Amino acid sequence: MTVSTTPAPHSMPASAAPSVQAVQAPLGISVAGLAFRNPLVLASGTAGFGVEIDDVVDLDAVGGLSTKAVSVSPRAGNPPLRVSEFAGGMINAIGLANPGLEAVRTQYLPWMPAHHPGTRVLVNVVGNSIDDFATIVAALTNEAGVDGFELNVSCPNVKAGGLEFGADPDALAALVRGARAVTSRPIFVKLSPTLGAGIADTARVAVDNGATGLTLVNTMPGLVVDTARRRPRISFGSGGISGPALLPIGVLATWRVSRALPGVPLIGLGGVSTADDALQYLMAGASLVGVGTAALRNPRAPERIARDLGRWAEREGVRDLRSVIGTLTWPS
Repeated sequence: MTVSTTPAPHSMPASAAPSVQAVQAPLGISVAGLAFRNPLVLASGTAGFGVEIDDVVDLDAVGGLSTKAVSVSPRAGNPPLRVSEFAGGMINAIGLANPGLEAVRTQYLPWMPAHHPGTRVLVNVVGNSIDDFATIVAALTNEAGVDGFELNVSCPNVKAGGLEFGADPDALAALVRGARAVTSRPIFVKLSPTLGAGIADTARVAVDNGATGLTLVNTMPGLVVDTARRRPRISFGSGGISGPALLPIGVLATWRVSRALPGVPLIGLGGVSTADDALQYLMAGASLVGVGTAALRNPRAPERIARDLGRWAEREGVRDLRSVIGTLTWPS
């Protein structure tokens, strides 16, 4: 399976081309026309825009990061308590809090290319309507340091009564077409695990309408109860589950989509805290692997995972990461 060299659907104008970075064996990999020093990408919502975590996370030890969600207007998010740990990981209901498109464009995005030009940046995009996504992508597509976009289609379409974009094939198709019409940069569409066995069909809709690749998966809706108070642990009530409990769900989604759409770049995401976890996603068909909750618990986790991946590759005689991707053998 040759997923690592799949180009963006449209040629990228010279003015928008990403900075050149050599792909170094064995962990370096080219995905959607972008060179990553290794397959690890910090997950959206866990790394801010990079500057917020620079003093605790080595941003030169990962291949890239997906930014905090960006909406057209600033969002205050949900009231505290927004995050709580439990035995299986973490539950959160941040509410997509962010400073809004204009502040992100002028105050936040310029920092990464100035300080960590070799670390790829995917801008995570959210919206209340289909038009919001195209508005944000159009405004940021030519900004320095923006290598691509990640469309969060797990958020509700307010104009359609709150139905998630990813659960409505027609809305998803229109959303991706709109974003593709205003950018030549890579577009990854981030899908929800609630799609279950239908996630491959939804992934196909996204790709058929202009997506370069998919991010699999977003958090899983759940509820954690504070039994002493007989109330939910977080103020919003329910929230998104991340951490170790999400690992097998994300790996299965990655396997399903990689089988249905061979050659399409995938970012496997959910529950990664060790090199072995990352390898599960790679063998299931991902070409990049997201790290989120593990980095919140231990800011040194991403560089440890990268180091352990390198040691594994040396021990196994792996000289090119592409030889690992999609090598999972299903029981007969």
